[in-house]
Amino acid sequence: MKIAIGSDHRGYRLKERFKEYFAKEGIEYKDFGCDSEERVDYPDYAIPTARSVSEGKYDRGVLICGSGIGMSIAANRFDGVRGTLCTSVRMAELSRKHNDSNFLCVGAGNQSEDEAMEILKVWLNTEFEGGRHKERLDKIEKIRT
Repeated sequence: MKIAIGSDHRGYRLKERFKEYFAKEGIEYKDFGCDSEERVDYPDYAIPTARSVSEGKYDRGVLICGSGIGMSIAANRFDGVRGTLCTSVRMAELSRKHNDSNFLCVGAGNQSEDEAMEILKVWLNTEFEGGRHKERLDKIEKIRT
């Protein structure tokens, strides 16, 4: 699995922690920035990160900002991106099982870093159930065409 990851300044520290986990687990990733806690505009990082998944260069993506809302909005502007803002392990699990989420959006201020790590782990390791959920996703996909 290849992961695209990006953040704004508020998500920088959590992004660095996620990258440590990826490295430890042998997960290939590309960091689309930002590179510090100095204030930046989240779209400057959300757009190239989401575009890379939309274009099939990466299997999944992760975006982190203060709330996760702006990143989620930006990511979902791209074809083929199913970005989900997850604030709990349960949301991460269902986003994968029922929605085949290929993009995790996290708000660094929504939970502790340890809770965010658990959200990431569940999201990475939960499989899509398919079946009736695939049929529902197909209905949504028709909207874009």
